[in-house]
Amino acid sequence: MQNSLIFYQLFEKESSTYTYLLGDIKTAEAVIIDPVMETSERDIKLINDLGLKLKYILETHVHADHVTGSGILRNRTGAQIALGAANDSGCADISLKEGDQIRFGSHSITSISTPGHTNGCMTYHLDNMLFTGDTLLIRGCGRTDFQEGSSERLFHSVRDKIFAFPDETYIYPAHDYKGFTRTTVGDEKKLNPRLKLENTEADFVKIMAELKLDYPKKLQVAVPANKQCGLNPGQNNS
Repeated sequence: MQNSLIFYQLFEKESSTYTYLLGDIKTAEAVIIDPVMETSERDIKLINDLGLKLKYILETHVHADHVTGSGILRNRTGAQIALGAANDSGCADISLKEGDQIRFGSHSITSISTPGHTNGCMTYHLDNMLFTGDTLLIRGCGRTDFQEGSSERLFHSVRDKIFAFPDETYIYPAHDYKGFTRTTVGDEKKLNPRLKLENTEADFVKIMAELKLDYPKKLQVAVPANKQCGLNPGQNNS
C-alpha cells in the first residue's frame, strides 16, 4: 500500500458488508467501493471529516442481500457510479469492462471481469490489493444459484484471474461473517475449502450444488433497488 493512500475498511453489521474508502493524500480525491444505504450518513460524514472529494462509487456487483448506498452518495457528493457492464441496467454513469482504469490522484484502479456469482461481477486491483466483492471471500465464495450465477465461470474467474496474482497480494472481500478482515491469494490457494488448488472444477461444481442455501432475506427488495443504484425510479434521496 502506497504511503500516499488513505484506506478505510468500514462494516455494516446487518448484511456483514465491507465498504472501502480509498483516498489520495495529496489531491484528496477519493473512491468508495460497495457502500450500503443504511451507512450512507456515516460514509458521507467520514468523507467530509477527512476533507476528501469523492470522485467515484464502485460497485463490485448488483447485491442481493442489501440495498446499495451508491445513489444517495452520488446525489450528495456528485461522484460517478461505476458498475460492471453486464450488471448495468442504465443507472450507472460508467459501465466497466475488463482492463478499464479508475483514476484518483496518483492512484489507478484496474477493473477485472470475474463473473460467476453474478454475470457482471468485477474485481478491482490497486497496488498489492484486490477488492473481490463476492467472487472470492475469506475461505469461501459467493453463491452461484441465481442472478445468472455459474459455478464453472466463478471457478475460472478465481483460478485464472485472481489466483494469477502473487501469493502475497491482499484480498479484501465484500463480506465476512466470522470476523476476518482480509486474506491473501496464497492463503486462499491453500486454505479455501471450495477453491484451494487441490480441488478440481468438478469438485467445486459439486460443492456449490450441494450448498442448499436459503435465499437472502432482502432479495426481493435489494435486487430491483440495486438495478436502480439503490433509488426508486424518479426518487431523489438527498
